[in-house]
Amino acid sequence: MDAELFPRSRTEIAPGAVHVPDWLDMERQRRLLAACREWARPPAGLRTVHTPGGGTMTARQVCLGHHWYPYGYAGTVVDGDGAPVKPFPTWLDALARRAVADAAGTAPEKGPGPATAPGTAADPAPGPHVMTDPYDIALINFYDGDARMGMHRDGDEESDAPVVSLSLGDTCVFRFGNPRSRARPYTDVELRSGDLFVFGGPSRQAYHGVPRVYAGTAPPALGLAGRLNITLRVSGFGGG
Repeated sequence: MDAELFPRSRTEIAPGAVHVPDWLDMERQRRLLAACREWARPPAGLRTVHTPGGGTMTARQVCLGHHWYPYGYAGTVVDGDGAPVKPFPTWLDALARRAVADAAGTAPEKGPGPATAPGTAADPAPGPHVMTDPYDIALINFYDGDARMGMHRDGDEESDAPVVSLSLGDTCVFRFGNPRSRARPYTDVELRSGDLFVFGGPSRQAYHGVPRVYAGTAPPALGLAGRLNITLRVSGFGGG
């Protein structure tokens, strides 16, 4: 929105869970979108995810670094074309570390190098010293206007490092719950294009989902119909 009565500001939704509006400016959004479009191409491209019980996720997905399938990780697209998973670029690790630092309100230390790959995401972004293992997983979900995501936990990793979530395109309702059950209490947060959401610490295992996407709300300057959610995680698996 061009004008608002109350400007959006950084908000702690729950202990360890922080929403940072407008974290990516339009140029950074365009670069990240261009990268997502390349990652979505086959092989190991955008796919429909089927659950063991016979269900189908309405949001389609592509993975980097480690391939996620319900409910585990593999080195190949075991529930798709069988191709090796696409590599996780180092600039995404730096971007995630910067996101964690900004969400925590801490100044990151000087990093080992730039986070930018030609034609991709962000400016050089150092990482906060509190992180040890690198971010090495990206789950990129594409939502059209009818797609949803049920309440779930990101629990297939061996690391408890914060999860970093970036939004591009259409606005959605992001429902952030509690670590005990899918039921209340939960908080509904409006995530718009360019927003950052980080959850770690006591909220790392909180249930969360997307009950609604507002079709046609993406910024026209971005050139995206639908919503992309880029979720960055630390596997903790060791040995790459």
